[in-house]
Amino acid sequence: MKSEANLEKDPVPSLVLRLAVPSMIAQFVNVLYSIIDRMYIGHIPDIGPVALAGVGVCGPIVTLLSSFGTLVGLGGSILLSIRLGEKNFQKARQVLANSFLMLCCFSVALTVLFLLIKEQLLMWFGASADTFAYADTYMTIYTAGTFFALMAVGLNYFINCQGFPMVGMATVLIGALSNIILDPIFIFLFHMDVAGAAIATVISQFASCMFALFFLLGKKIHVRISLGGYDRKLMKRILYLGLSPFLILATDSILLIVMNTVLQKYGGPEKGDMLISCATIVQSYMLIITSPMLGISGGTQAIISYNYGAKNTQRVKNAEWTILKLMLVFTTVMFFVSRFLPQYFVQLFTGEEEYMQFSIWGIRVFTMMIIPLSFQYVFVDGLTALERTKTALALSITRKSMYVAGTILLPLFFSAEAAFYAEPVSDGISSVISTCAFLLILDKHLKRREQAAGV
Repeated sequence: MKSEANLEKDPVPSLVLRLAVPSMIAQFVNVLYSIIDRMYIGHIPDIGPVALAGVGVCGPIVTLLSSFGTLVGLGGSILLSIRLGEKNFQKARQVLANSFLMLCCFSVALTVLFLLIKEQLLMWFGASADTFAYADTYMTIYTAGTFFALMAVGLNYFINCQGFPMVGMATVLIGALSNIILDPIFIFLFHMDVAGAAIATVISQFASCMFALFFLLGKKIHVRISLGGYDRKLMKRILYLGLSPFLILATDSILLIVMNTVLQKYGGPEKGDMLISCATIVQSYMLIITSPMLGISGGTQAIISYNYGAKNTQRVKNAEWTILKLMLVFTTVMFFVSRFLPQYFVQLFTGEEEYMQFSIWGIRVFTMMIIPLSFQYVFVDGLTALERTKTALALSITRKSMYVAGTILLPLFFSAEAAFYAEPVSDGISSVISTCAFLLILDKHLKRREQAAGV
């Protein structure tokens, strides 16, 4: 079997592009699940803005659920890539077998748990008396499809890390295109409103899940899903490696809780729901930027992990700097798009002037530091790929902590709207910290790898 991309021998610049571009597209398209739902929901006659706020409250829970797929998928794929670099195919197969079992167990357990506590979660996440019914309807249906969502997210990492980025992209595209087609049918044609959006999403995730599952059971891929060889220590190792990206995504949910709660409290009955609706639009826009960024840094981790496993440290360095250059190009383009064109995005969600003007302002504030944020994404994901989980985790938590502090403290001294400035402040400071830490660590860490290999 010959992978589409040779992680050991292909030129680094072309290899980065071959893995990053499909992963960027896949991540971008994956965002369309939530954005398309919100776009259609925002235009439902009479209830659009309130229903949008209700679905916005569900956003953190949806992110939290999918983060468990990343916990297992990314942690397992990093370890699988290292084993492939070491040419230890038996251990690689064992990694996938253990990861698949954990994905199944997490899917079932989380479905039951979240269905039992969803009402309490929605109130914690900022649902009001007006928005609760819409949030509850969406969340109940979405949670019932947790199995498909987690499996689609988690399994896709094992497709990408074996050199099949185009197949990984196809996995996501199948779900997104299904959602684009089904959303208007269920929402407007069948008059199911918010429930229709949730049903369309679950069906789409089922399609993605089945595609990924059948590919990983087929003959085209080198390391296929198998049963047996379960090892508790190996499972702990997989979870440990996936802990940093998991907590990044999981704490994103906490950040959204804090943001929604602060906006509801300081906005009051007059502005609270409006501010949450606008924040939902702004956060949807940010996903269009940060998801491709994650595609660049996360989608290319296999290059770093594989060559780290193969003890080719110079190739690891070349990959890191190439990934950073690509990331800077993307974020620079998006910075200028955010300055001059955000109104076209906002119009997809609402036609009300007050909502539009505030959302455009919020987008410009949130994206003030997206260029420096390139360093945070590339270096933190690079350290994760090099098994420096504790360092990556510390850097990620530092950024999130600053964001939470800013979201809570700024409105105390100014107004509810000041909470939006927490994003650029935390992005700018954390990027400087992460860059300094990475430069201090990289050479020493790779030198130890060379010495262990007897280079």
